[in-house]
Amino acid sequence: MNDLINTTSTWSPLRIPVFRMLWVATLVSNIGTWMHDIGASWLMTTLSPTPIMVAMIQTATTLPIFLLAMPAGALADIVDRRSYLIVVQLWLALVAGLLGFMTLSGITSAWTLIALTFAMGIGTAMMMPAWAAMTPELVPRTELQSAIALNSLGINMARTIGPALAGIIVSFAGTGPVFILNAFSYLLVILALARWQREVPISELPNERFFSALRSGFRFARHAPDLQAAIIRGFGFFLFASASWALLPLLVKSMTIGGPETFGILVASIGAGAVIGALVLPKLRKKISRDMLVALAAVVYASTMFALAIFDQLIFLCLAMSVSGIAWITVLSSLQVTAQMALPNWVRSRGLAVFMAVFMGSMALGSLLWGKVAEMTSISTSLMLAAIGTLVAVLVTWRWHIGDVDDVDLTPSMHWPTPLVHESVSHDRGPVLITIQYTVRNDKTSEFLTKIRELSKRRRRDGAFAWGVFEHTEKPHHFIESFCVDSWIEHLRQHERVTHADRDLQTEIHTLLVSGSEPIVTHYVAPKFTAAKTKR
Repeated sequence: MNDLINTTSTWSPLRIPVFRMLWVATLVSNIGTWMHDIGASWLMTTLSPTPIMVAMIQTATTLPIFLLAMPAGALADIVDRRSYLIVVQLWLALVAGLLGFMTLSGITSAWTLIALTFAMGIGTAMMMPAWAAMTPELVPRTELQSAIALNSLGINMARTIGPALAGIIVSFAGTGPVFILNAFSYLLVILALARWQREVPISELPNERFFSALRSGFRFARHAPDLQAAIIRGFGFFLFASASWALLPLLVKSMTIGGPETFGILVASIGAGAVIGALVLPKLRKKISRDMLVALAAVVYASTMFALAIFDQLIFLCLAMSVSGIAWITVLSSLQVTAQMALPNWVRSRGLAVFMAVFMGSMALGSLLWGKVAEMTSISTSLMLAAIGTLVAVLVTWRWHIGDVDDVDLTPSMHWPTPLVHESVSHDRGPVLITIQYTVRNDKTSEFLTKIRELSKRRRRDGAFAWGVFEHTEKPHHFIESFCVDSWIEHLRQHERVTHADRDLQTEIHTLLVSGSEPIVTHYVAPKFTAAKTKR
């Protein structure tokens, strides 16, 4: 194993002890989670075996992530992630244990199952942004793609082991023990988190407040084109790809050899395929661009949905599920890498939360949509329509590129000098106006305006709510850039958020200025108005 870790890039992050410890704990927890998902889906087929009710298990799992991912991301960016994650794991263990106890007692109904599944989804929603943002803290940037691939590999190893194990347990002991075992798996994660000695980023500024953090997270996502590309490509795929996940329990139920063992085998086949995909993905990335890789994987995934709709022999279905696992991990891992690399650390949880909200929201919406289509027509028809939609989505979303972010350095550059202020300028004073004067070379005006517009996106991304550029009426080629932020502390945060990529763009702008001239930066803060006393 040590030789494998030392020679294979996919495994190299396991050389880092803290990453290895958390990865193993997460692998065990993910096995428990997959066992839980199989148990819940199969339990619903016995409590209320209708397409819409079975599909609602998938919706109850994913809808909370759509609703709560952004608040969870804001919390994860402004509190200690380690302590936060421990509290969330305790919640998940409690809910899973309660569902196990109620199922063993025979008092679980269809709506009780949906309610507790929704509660599990709440815990997952609160956990996912913080957990995803934790990876860059554990490994250097050069190992990030391998670490994300390794995390995906762990999830899919669990997807291989968990469903098969759940199928055996459900066959012999029912679904209750599956939920109990899942509850215990979270305790291992809590132990690993308790042993993690996290290095908290140092800042001289106070933490953002919750609602301010929410606003800045949404603002960043609105002005981050690389993140938006990953989100759009993801929505176009997951909305249709959700059909096979939502309808697989009913498809198995309708088979002559259908049963929990068959269901577990098929889901395990997806996991086995995903493990293979995670292992070959680094080699594929060297030969194929990320944009083309995602498109090809989506086409392959669509073909597996056609296979599900046509075949009913177990051997062919297992093969189709294995291929779908390869395609699934290729799309998901590629989009996650893009989202991670498009985000600086200060907003990482919030940016990933937006990505996850769209991911899970499209899965939840798609599950309901394809469950309803199956109820109105048939399972095969629903799968075929979803496969066609996947192919159409590849064409529609192709113009959003996701392969241009690899060389962008979003680490803080801290190259802006600390502004001088008089004693009455407190942190809460605002709004704040910043102006920068430029004297541009006569033949570089057009190029200057192009680059200053690119800079405007980054100003807005990091906190500006208004931006403009103006030319002097008396002096040609003299320009002034202006932007506003809510308060003085928000502008000080901009000083901490400016990146090496921003510095490179500003350097390019400086080369367009008249030789010997420098940008002149001026700060203004809104005055405090007080009512003047007047004599009668």
